[in-house]
Amino acid sequence: MGVLAMKYKVYLTGEQRQQLLDIVRKGSSSARAIRRAHTLLMASEGKTDKTISSTLHISIPTIERTRKQFCTESLETTLKERPRSGKPPKLTSTAEAYLIATTCSNPPSGYGRWTLKMLADRLVSLEVVDAVSESTVFRTLKKMN
Repeated sequence: MGVLAMKYKVYLTGEQRQQLLDIVRKGSSSARAIRRAHTLLMASEGKTDKTISSTLHISIPTIERTRKQFCTESLETTLKERPRSGKPPKLTSTAEAYLIATTCSNPPSGYGRWTLKMLADRLVSLEVVDAVSESTVFRTLKKMN
């Protein structure tokens, strides 16, 4: 059992317990909210992290984070979805505009059309981006149609 399991013990009021039971029974919330509700209900019943983990098929660190968030913040913030940042796009809107403008321009002399490699190299040579792969250029152009 982790250190957080000992430090953050879950105590639910009757109203909070009912709110969690409603989320679990109705099943209309997000899967993440339902899983967190199950976690908090089981934790308040005194179940160990290992038991919760094997029952709900989630990792012990996930259980510990859920306990911690409930104890340090509130039930509402524990249950709601927070946007996850994800990886920022390699090509910004400005870089996409350069890519499209380059694609629409005449290819270098001696070539009949632009290749993905030539377009990627042109974006780097113009210092629009530090580096870009041919597949990123392809995906961007495909998205733009």
